[in-house]
Amino acid sequence: MSVTLNFHGAAGTVTGSCYRVVHPKGQFLVDCGLFQGNRTVRDLNYKPLPFDPAMIDYMLLTHAHIDHAGLIPKLYRKGFRGPVHTTRPTTGLMEFMLEDSAGIQESETERENRKRARRGEKEVEPLYELKDAEEALKHSTGHPYEEWIEPGPGVRFRLWNAGHILGSASIEVEVEDGDGKTVRLLFSGDIGPDEKVFYKDPNAPAGFDYILSESTYGGRNRDDYTLDARREALSREINEALERGGNLVIPTFAVERSQELLHDIGLLIKQGEINPHFVFLDSPLARKVTGVYKKHADMFEDVGLGADELFSDERFQITQSVDDSKAINTIRGGAIIMSASGMCDAGRIKHHLRNNIIHSNATVLFVGYQAPGTLGSVIQGGAPEVRIHGRLVPIRAQIRTVNNYSAHADHDELMDWINQRLPAHGAIFLTHGEDDSRKAMRDALVKEGLGGDQVIMPMLDDAFELRAAGIAGVKKPAERRIDTAQFARDWHNEYAEFLVELSRQLHEAENDRDRLELMQKLDKALAD
Repeated sequence: MSVTLNFHGAAGTVTGSCYRVVHPKGQFLVDCGLFQGNRTVRDLNYKPLPFDPAMIDYMLLTHAHIDHAGLIPKLYRKGFRGPVHTTRPTTGLMEFMLEDSAGIQESETERENRKRARRGEKEVEPLYELKDAEEALKHSTGHPYEEWIEPGPGVRFRLWNAGHILGSASIEVEVEDGDGKTVRLLFSGDIGPDEKVFYKDPNAPAGFDYILSESTYGGRNRDDYTLDARREALSREINEALERGGNLVIPTFAVERSQELLHDIGLLIKQGEINPHFVFLDSPLARKVTGVYKKHADMFEDVGLGADELFSDERFQITQSVDDSKAINTIRGGAIIMSASGMCDAGRIKHHLRNNIIHSNATVLFVGYQAPGTLGSVIQGGAPEVRIHGRLVPIRAQIRTVNNYSAHADHDELMDWINQRLPAHGAIFLTHGEDDSRKAMRDALVKEGLGGDQVIMPMLDDAFELRAAGIAGVKKPAERRIDTAQFARDWHNEYAEFLVELSRQLHEAENDRDRLELMQKLDKALAD
């Protein structure tokens, strides 16, 4: 009997990481993350899982980011009761990440049901609730790096530093195939860049049968930089923003990016490079996560501030209450406002954007990846106006980007990581990337001498029968859970852009006759 590897997420898209390994003595998952992006992609979270959670023995978790861990409470809601094996810092982060996500699910469902009640429609259930997150946390087990663990019959694994966020891991797995042979796999998780505050470079052994590598930044390289150069770029953006007279709004992820920015801003203030009036971190989750970072400060490297100085400048205000968050809206200039979510699709950042992007002296600074179809990607792409909380909001603020705060390795760094893990006797699976990124990495690997049949771009719910000697078979789903053409842009994106453009043309028309003619042309086009 062989080992079967199923790709239930992050296959053709960056989010929703979930891999299922079926072997002669059971089955387990590696990650089970939330799908993020446009509405069609997010709808995958609500569709039935392509497996029975009650039949899963256990899970191996690479790290706490929500696109890798965000569907774990749904598993327990649907009958899973096995342990989640991960690193010790990740268990600490999960305590806050999953509870926060459950709160978002409950509040969004409550808001949706109010709308449905007004329309006389049936109520919907949340994706999961706080009780499901609490159940998941009861089963979380933390382990040290680089020690073999046997989670169940026929399987053992080791965790290796991935250099991505606190506690992130690549996972080496050995699975018995039923014929007395062992299939060796390496799940990359998310790989961090070479230059990063807090952590050592990513590490793992070499020589596997199969390697699953993320490809988020495939085909894209950042300019070479040092940590000092990155801080210089941040200092320049902050000073230019403050000179404009307005606020600087930074959409940021609650885990890692917020803490890196607090560290670098604190260091720049200490060195006299910047002089903001206030620095707000407006995210209850980021506030709690920052506490976990303080707890594990002894693990950090390449930091410019001592453990007692981290996140402690007197100008830092880490808000908790809704009233504190609303009070920030009264400040019209001189403040740095960091808030989640990093892609601007949820959380308090939407309020800060709505209150600031209408001002020409304000600045929005992006410091992380913006998935296609998200509010962040629309703003970053140069849209003249966006819809926030159901209202069209004109964009007059300066929109800026600093690329060197990504927690992901770029193309060359990913290629280096893969080359250091070779040989892969069976195949390399490229995951966690859009198709353009995966193709760029595949072309590069083939150019370096790997066979075209050795570098595979799996699609959602593809299943591969693995043997130590190579792939024995491939099974495609009878029907995919999503039209894969909608990963990058879906009809919701097109509809929203159409409404924005229609509104613009109606507004710019010289008179009512021109507006009528425009609507008549639209009506004729729809009739055709």
